[in-house]
Amino acid sequence: MEDDDDCPPLAVELPPRAPSPPEPAPSDASPVGVTVITGYLGAGKSTLVNYILNEQHGKRIAVILNEFGEEIGVERAMINEGQGGALVEEWVELANGCVCCSVKHSLVQALEQLVQRKDRMDHILLETTGLADPAPLVSVLWLDDQLESSIRLDSIITVIDAKNFRVQIDEHKNSSSFPEAFHQIAFADVVILNKIDLVKDNVEDLEKHIRDVNALVTVVRSVRCQVDLNEVFNRQAYGAKNSSHLQELLDYSKSMPPNRRHDNSISTLCIYEQDPVNLAKVESWLEDLLWEKKYSMDIYRCKGILHIHDSDQVHTLQAVREVYEVVPARKWSETESRMNKIVVIGRNLDINVLQDSFSGCKG
Repeated sequence: MEDDDDCPPLAVELPPRAPSPPEPAPSDASPVGVTVITGYLGAGKSTLVNYILNEQHGKRIAVILNEFGEEIGVERAMINEGQGGALVEEWVELANGCVCCSVKHSLVQALEQLVQRKDRMDHILLETTGLADPAPLVSVLWLDDQLESSIRLDSIITVIDAKNFRVQIDEHKNSSSFPEAFHQIAFADVVILNKIDLVKDNVEDLEKHIRDVNALVTVVRSVRCQVDLNEVFNRQAYGAKNSSHLQELLDYSKSMPPNRRHDNSISTLCIYEQDPVNLAKVESWLEDLLWEKKYSMDIYRCKGILHIHDSDQVHTLQAVREVYEVVPARKWSETESRMNKIVVIGRNLDINVLQDSFSGCKG
């Protein structure tokens, strides 16, 4: 039987226990990772949530069911009406040590309550409903000062229905438009290619189409979203990692034929610059690219490492839509080649324009 995203996650409520006042998380505790899960109705998001909430995997994971846009099939029995019409979240404890709640308006409030719980969680999974573009959530997780030290954005997961994705690809070949699923793949750090048991063959071809859109993504195959959680959690996709992967993408990008370097579909390109760059100029370049749309390119994601003038620190660059961050991560090692490497995922990308404009950032 195929997955049914109209079914709410199954919750097993434990007997009530004496309430205890919340304790703030220790100031020296490492931030709790937050994974955002996206995917269209029927792809298997709720199946993944059910698996996490019921499987004995040894992890304490909090699942927040976030209702954005239309209210579609999410059980709201756990929500109580609060003062002034606000919605108050009630956390339900599950038999495997996980907790679950549903929230409609105040995501920040739900996260604050969660990190203040006495029984600290290992990870937070934020499941979205009716939201194709995760960028607004990313901005909350990145920019809210109250949450900054308590949580960290770990990764974005997109669940793809393998059978339906094949149909979308076939339709795309005869159309000037492109599948909506490509948008969510472009934002993803991990793609769960679900329902592969319904696809007779050519699973490798499906993976190739996914990586043509987003060369940075990790693809995990699944049946009914039963996956090794170590493959999808604690990815640290927004930390100072993957410099070797960036080098591989750089080499691939340099080998691309000229006719592939200006693509009106969603694609991945990589640019580089040997000389150190000026941080203020890089920030101005990003704002022209992401905010002003100066070069008429639609940028979904940027990820890179920067060699900043007069700095011995590797700086990491992360951007999702209009939200970006450039921060020092660690010292350059003596054996590293100091070079700027940036991966860009988006539509209507022109590698020559990207390369030339970024070269203007040299310090």
